[in-house]
Parts: sequence; structure tokens; C-alpha cells
Amino acid sequence: MAKRDFYEVLGVARGASADELKSAYRKLAMKHHPDRNPGDAAAGQSFRDANEAYEILKDGQKRAAYDQYGHAAFEQGNGSGGFDFTTTFADVFDDLFGEFTGQRRGRGGVRRGSDLRYNLEITLEEAFAGKQTKIRVPAAVSCESCQGSGSSDGSQPTACPTCGGAGKVRAQQGFFTIERTCVACGGAGRVIRNPCRPCQGSGRMARDKTLSVNIPVGVEDGTRIRLTGEGEAGMRGAPPGDLYIFLAIKPHAIFQRDGTTIHCRVPVAMATATLGGTIEVPTIDGRRAKLNVPAGTQSGHQFRLKSKGMTPMRGQTRGDMLIQTLIETPVNLSAKQKELLKEFERAGKHTSPQAESFFAKVREFWSDLTE
Repeated sequence: MAKRDFYEVLGVARGASADELKSAYRKLAMKHHPDRNPGDAAAGQSFRDANEAYEILKDGQKRAAYDQYGHAAFEQGNGSGGFDFTTTFADVFDDLFGEFTGQRRGRGGVRRGSDLRYNLEITLEEAFAGKQTKIRVPAAVSCESCQGSGSSDGSQPTACPTCGGAGKVRAQQGFFTIERTCVACGGAGRVIRNPCRPCQGSGRMARDKTLSVNIPVGVEDGTRIRLTGEGEAGMRGAPPGDLYIFLAIKPHAIFQRDGTTIHCRVPVAMATATLGGTIEVPTIDGRRAKLNVPAGTQSGHQFRLKSKGMTPMRGQTRGDMLIQTLIETPVNLSAKQKELLKEFERAGKHTSPQAESFFAKVREFWSDLTE
């Protein structure tokens, strides 16, 4: 059977860049990898074809020879001398598949446990003051029966018969030698002769664990807290992963936060805004603060309360609180109140300078218009 065109195998054009080739290869390798398609011969063949095509096209000289002579450039006895090379894919596999296995390779083929993510929602008040809280995290923990060794009788692991203890196996394909992680031992190079029954030789079991978490003072939305070694336990005594806690701050009914500054819109009665007075406003620390409202205060005016905002995480100066006034128009007036307002309106002008200025400009605008 004639070989498929290498560009066709990767699904790219002949003029594809190196980045386009790599991206296409990564997608195919992730899709057809034998570890993800056990027993699927078609997927295995597609994986091998993608490897062969990428090995040729990623190299400038080999790609030039292929573009000129096609597959004949790599047949034995060809005048170009052919190419004979060995490729190791172990590191490539770790890069491609580590993101969905959640594992990373350590020394000697031992894989540490997966990192975990926990989303924790807190209130703005808790972000201001800090908090000590407990969380329950479902995770793989070290098996108590075998103390994480995976062995029921305490015996030491022996070399894997499939890979001979290397943790990797090789497969020959023409001029290519493909090396991948051993499926039998998971890359550890060792197997358990008498596996522990509760954990089936893995050295870990699924359990919920309760952890105490310290929420620092002044944390911001999206803050990440790392708990080293509190992720999933590693296989057969391998080091555990880490737990990452991502904080989200709930929207507040009264306050809005901007860094260390707290914003608050406060409604003010029309009489207070007109005549002046004192009102009480809430603060993020659960207390009250007095605000002097000058006579003639307009809606939208801002007042600053020093050191009434958020406490920063690193011991800096506490932020301020900005109060924005919202002058409230009276509603549900009695007949007497309406009459008093009418009398106030008849009593004199120049009590609403902004409105008078605006309509004066409107009249000038209209007078300049021609029919």
C-alpha cells in the first residue's frame, strides 16, 4: 500500500510553518495515543503515521528532501544516503499528556500525585478581616493498610517484566524507534507482586480530608493559596501533589471594592441635602461613621472618609472609603406638603442654579435657529 502524503497525514498545507506543524502533530498525538485508545488498532496506526510524518517535516533538511523526492528520499539505497535516526518520546508524552493525567515525572520514573484545585467563596467582610476556615476536599490519600507502599505483605517492588525496570518500552517502525511510557508499570519501572487489596496495589485510596485554611487579611478576588503536599497522594509512596485554593469574593449588597478603596452610594433626604445635617453611614469593619452633609449638597457629590476602606495584605496603610450621595426626591406627599413646596417655588428664584443655567443655554440655542 502506498504511503499517504506526510502533509496530508498531519492535515496541513505544504507551506505550513514550524508552529503549525507542531500544533497539528500535538492534536493528533493526543487524540490517537495508545494509552487513550487501548486495543484500538486504527488509532495506533494513526499515531504511528503522525509520528513518522512529524519526524520528517520538523527537520529542515529532511523536509527539503521529502519535498523534492517524496517518500523515495528515505528508502534504503537512495542516492541521498537516507536517514537513520532514533527518537525518544518520553519527554514529549509528559508534555502532551501531563495536563490531563495531572501527573508529573520525578526521578527514577516515579510520578508525584496530582495537584488539586478548590474554589472557595468568601464575603467582603471576611476578605477585610481575614478568616480561619475548614474545607473538605475529596482526594486520593495514602492507604492506611499498606502505608502507601501498595504491597500487602510489606515486600519491596520488583522490576517490571514488561520494560525490564526501565519504565519505558520501545517499538520499531521502519527506521524509527518509538519510545513510550510502559503501560504495565505506569513508568515506575517496578511492580508489586502481592498488591494490597484495599488499594489494589496503588498505595492510595479515595477519601475526603478536612483541612484548615488561613485566609489572609485584605485578600483580593482571584487570590490563589497553595497548600504544599495537600494534593493527591502519589502512587506507591511517591510524593503528593499540592492543593491550590482559588478565592472568589461575593458581591456585596452595599459596598463595592476597588483595590483598598471602598465605594458606597448613600441616599440623602432632600431636606438634609438642602439645609445640611449629619448622617450615619456603615463601614466595612461593621461600625458606623458620621458624615457631615453641607447645605446645598448635590446628587453625585463624593465625600472621602480616611482609613475606612480595605486593609491591604502586606501591612500597608488602610484604604479610604468614598461616599457618593444620591439625593432622594420626596414621594407620597400629603396635600399640605405639596402646598408648602408650591409656596417655596413661588417665594423666589435662583434656588436651582444648575437648572437655571441649563435652560438659559437652551433658550440661546433656540434663538439661533432659523425657520
